[in-house]
Amino acid sequence: MPPLLHPALPLLLGATLTFRALRRALSRLPLPAHVRADPLRTWRWHNLLVSFAHSIVSGIWALLCVWQTPEILVEIETAWSLSGYLLVCFSAGYFIHDSVDIVVSRQTRASWEYLVHHLMAMSAFFSGIFWNSFVGGGVLTLLVEVSNIFLTIRMMMKINNAQHLLLYRVNKYVNLVMYFLFRLAPQAYLTHFFLHYWGQRTLGTFLLSILLMLDVMILTYFSRLLRSDFCPERVPSQQHKGKFLTE
Repeated sequence: MPPLLHPALPLLLGATLTFRALRRALSRLPLPAHVRADPLRTWRWHNLLVSFAHSIVSGIWALLCVWQTPEILVEIETAWSLSGYLLVCFSAGYFIHDSVDIVVSRQTRASWEYLVHHLMAMSAFFSGIFWNSFVGGGVLTLLVEVSNIFLTIRMMMKINNAQHLLLYRVNKYVNLVMYFLFRLAPQAYLTHFFLHYWGQRTLGTFLLSILLMLDVMILTYFSRLLRSDFCPERVPSQQHKGKFLTE
């Protein structure tokens, strides 16, 4: 069936609209005084609240998918489950919503890294959604959302100037461990798997190119994270002007 007529389109639309509705609902919550005083911080706070909700749901969901269908860990191209398929559709809807939110809010220049990331993620997810290939790979990439739970907590506390709190100091170490377990390790595993497609003219080769670009981004983010939280004297003081992953 041609992608334009694919039955997954209602799932993508439903997921996107769900996150839009969540964004509206969360924007009605009270804001910390430091955040409320700055329109940019206010937008970023609301945006990160939606990201936080997505990370909790999709991170736990991805772990459940691996537990329910362990062959996903080995048969990355062919393994398939309804739960995993719905998870990929759900997260693709989030990336669509967040991309639109960034553009409509005129934060494209400040958040261009996120837009590039979302474009690559959606390109990869669509292979599973429309062609039923590499759904297992999509589920494994979403294990990163477990790490994003703690990364988002860190970012929200920084926006609120709460780095002096014990919670921030504890979270930065938990965040580092989770970064290794659920971001670096799955990414390295997937990259090793997709290297088998090197030199072929297949969908796997296309996904390998996306993974390699994501590898560069992830290592760059990791370097920023280490400098910011563990070598702060090397980071120049500056205001929060962009929605960078590890600002």
